[in-house]
Amino acid sequence: MPTAADYRDTHRELVLGCQQKDRKCQRELYGHYAKPMYNICLRMLKHSHDAEDVMQVAFVDIFRKIDTFNFDASISAWIKRIIVNRCIDHLKKRRLLTTDYDARQHDIASEEPDPAPAFSAQNMTVDRVRKGMMQLSEGYRVVLSLYIFEGYDHEEISHILGISVGTSKSQFSRAKKRLAQILNNKQ
Repeated sequence: MPTAADYRDTHRELVLGCQQKDRKCQRELYGHYAKPMYNICLRMLKHSHDAEDVMQVAFVDIFRKIDTFNFDASISAWIKRIIVNRCIDHLKKRRLLTTDYDARQHDIASEEPDPAPAFSAQNMTVDRVRKGMMQLSEGYRVVLSLYIFEGYDHEEISHILGISVGTSKSQFSRAKKRLAQILNNKQ
């Protein structure tokens, strides 16, 4: 069974080469991570051209800062954190990130969480879920992506997005409910 140290050392030689500015190692590391990181960008940003642009800028940052990587975590976690941060920065700059939060409501943190929405497994495909996510508002999609796909908890999401933990939980609950409606064709 692999240990945490095994994951931290994944692509160690490539990273060391990148830290020495070896272009071949940079190309190879990029080749390993470009597609999954593009998918993160696409889930968060919705538009392929934005996803491509943000990913390219993030990889420039990654190679510029790779000498600060010290193998305390895995290289994939470190790259993913940079990618997610660049996506959030992009959304904030474009002022597309909205919380869909109704300030007139009482304290959301005290609300009972909604039960998980029922998804009909019939005709469920990865492509259908992806298309359904693209129909969500920016705020819903970003919180849902960060929580489900990227593995952040609500406290981390609140810190990343500059929102309260209660708002993150509310957004997540509403996003799940809306996605269930979309996937079950109850729009």
